[in-house]
Amino acid sequence: QVHLVDSGGGSVQAGGSLRLSCVPSGYTYSSGCMGWFRQAPGKEREGVAGITRHGTTSYSDSVKGRFTISKDNAKNTLYLQMNSLKPEDTAMYYCAATRTELWALSGGTCSGDKHWGQGTQVTVSS
Repeated sequence: QVHLVDSGGGSVQAGGSLRLSCVPSGYTYSSGCMGWFRQAPGKEREGVAGITRHGTTSYSDSVKGRFTISKDNAKNTLYLQMNSLKPEDTAMYYCAATRTELWALSGGTCSGDKHWGQGTQVTVSS
């Protein structure tokens, strides 16, 4: 069983930056698609950024140009660099990695069955 451990959240003022990290525990494997999702109170979980094993990236319109997803293949560690943060970015952020080869990446979302991290809170104040 793969467990994802995500970290790096915190509280920042608008315009600030944070970098989230996601590390798989258990064993190393090569997921077809890894990504970051977020869920704000009262809202549905949404994908914000995804990256395939070959390095193709995709972002939601709401974060394009501000967030950058990257992956260290040697460590199988996933990152999300978040710049120019806005109060509307406030949410619980979750990393995810697809479990099978039945997946697609579009609009910042990795579709398909996924492993999930436990979440890390990001709070942006105005």
